[in-house]
Amino acid sequence: MTPVRPPAPSELRDAALGAVLCLLAKAAVLGLLTLSAPAVLTAPVEPANASAALDPTLAGQLQRLARESAGASWGPTQAPARIEVEVGQLDPRLTLAPCQRIEPYLPAGTRLLGRSRMGLRCLQGPTRWNVSIPVTVKVIARSLVTSTSLPAGTVLRVHHLAEAEVDLAASPDPALGDADAIVGRTLARPLAAGEAVRRGDLKPRQWFAAGDAVRIVAQGAGFAVSADGQAMGPGFEGQPARVRTESGRILTGMPAGDRRVEVPL
Repeated sequence: MTPVRPPAPSELRDAALGAVLCLLAKAAVLGLLTLSAPAVLTAPVEPANASAALDPTLAGQLQRLARESAGASWGPTQAPARIEVEVGQLDPRLTLAPCQRIEPYLPAGTRLLGRSRMGLRCLQGPTRWNVSIPVTVKVIARSLVTSTSLPAGTVLRVHHLAEAEVDLAASPDPALGDADAIVGRTLARPLAAGEAVRRGDLKPRQWFAAGDAVRIVAQGAGFAVSADGQAMGPGFEGQPARVRTESGRILTGMPAGDRRVEVPL
């Protein structure tokens, strides 16, 4: 009689795996096991590669919409600029249902300059959802920056300034690109080397003192009327000031130059 060889360990493993697969197949046919498609998950990624979490076509649509909106907000009258858009990542805790049609959109009242958010909504799928995603819009243009680190109180001179590309949208405070608007002004805060000079970095100029004789210019739609008056207080740039006309009437206007007050009508 020929002796029976015991099965090898690999044969036992293959037999066991085949039995499990057979049971799973039978269970699926009988409806005892339900296999469903996984939900769409957005995995956390590094900010530099955040747009990789989205379908490339969808990421491109977000960038295009953001660029068009930012271009309209910046306007053709502003300095020529290059608009760059960085799409962030969805909240990694979100679990979104599958969607056959996703639409990027701009929420009402959103001004896409600097850090902002855009919307993504599912228009065709088993579950409609609506989420937001962070975007950063940069407006790159040449402007004036500091050539070296400067402490607060520095009276700016030409040698303190240099020209470089800066992100004008990094702050709502406008960057100044005209040296005539900067030279001779005093820094209100310290600036690091290469930092853009913005309006709020400069101490407001005093155009007149209390009691000074001033020229009052009343401006309306298509006309302007001027008269002499007297300042009732100091006139600082960007701050309203009260003046008295020769007839004794008290008006409030904005200091707009050396001993000059503009009053809108």
